[in-house]
Amino acid sequence: MFKTFQKLKLANSETYFIAEIGINHNGELKNVYKLIQAAKLAGCDAVKFQKRNPEHCVPKLQWNIMKDTPWGRMTYIDYKKKMEFSKNDYKKIINYCKAIEIDWFASCWDISSVKLMEKLKIPCYKIASASLTDLNLVKAIKKTNKPVILSTGASTLNQIKKVVNIIGQKKLAILHCNSSYPAKYEELNLNMIKKLKKIFPRSIIGYSGHEIGLSPSLAAVVLGAKIIERHITLDKSLWGTDQQTSIEPLGFARMIKDIRTIEKSLGVEKKIVYESEKKVMKKLRLYD
Repeated sequence: MFKTFQKLKLANSETYFIAEIGINHNGELKNVYKLIQAAKLAGCDAVKFQKRNPEHCVPKLQWNIMKDTPWGRMTYIDYKKKMEFSKNDYKKIINYCKAIEIDWFASCWDISSVKLMEKLKIPCYKIASASLTDLNLVKAIKKTNKPVILSTGASTLNQIKKVVNIIGQKKLAILHCNSSYPAKYEELNLNMIKKLKKIFPRSIIGYSGHEIGLSPSLAAVVLGAKIIERHITLDKSLWGTDQQTSIEPLGFARMIKDIRTIEKSLGVEKKIVYESEKKVMKKLRLYD
């Protein structure tokens, strides 16, 4: 994964696409396999999961709140436990990713989850926007010496700098992000991508989108994003809080295709008269 990070620092490198599976699997391994396969077919480079220990992450005041779920009505803490996969489940998931040749990693929401992922030889960590201010978690991830992808939604520049000072820029990718679900277009502030590139020149800068639609992700690449992360779903109408702001497989494939076209079109900061133009000019111009 570190080699991938180094490659992304090159000016002419292709965009790296991450399909955020998150909790869109609704606790079912069969859905995970379908989502991984859909991401691969769409042209994604990686799939991303979320790993948490609910007893560490969910405030106790919320444990006994009742919630309607696909498994019936249950307490919030029981629901959160239902959404988590075991170590053996992750072994199956990792083997599937290896079999179809797609990268995988996860955002860990607590230190016990980091310890589990280390046992599974995770190649890269994601620090979610919600965890950006959990500096104990950040330090635990730093100790693994693995590459890190940091989302920056709902965070100030000073908060971001604190994390960068701990992690260091060498093995770090920073994703501009708005944490609203869905994010309003007028609040995406995509020009921050350019500023992040200036402030953190030794890190990779990317974009994690939660808006409805594809065009902001295309614009992010034009502005210099080298990583695009979007949530993927099998069907927007499925049960779950993230489904509606996710992209279905065909939409993901279309986005990637359009961005690959943009990459070919951007060129360099130099005016070039191409051979294909010279023939036209010879025919149409009266003066040199």
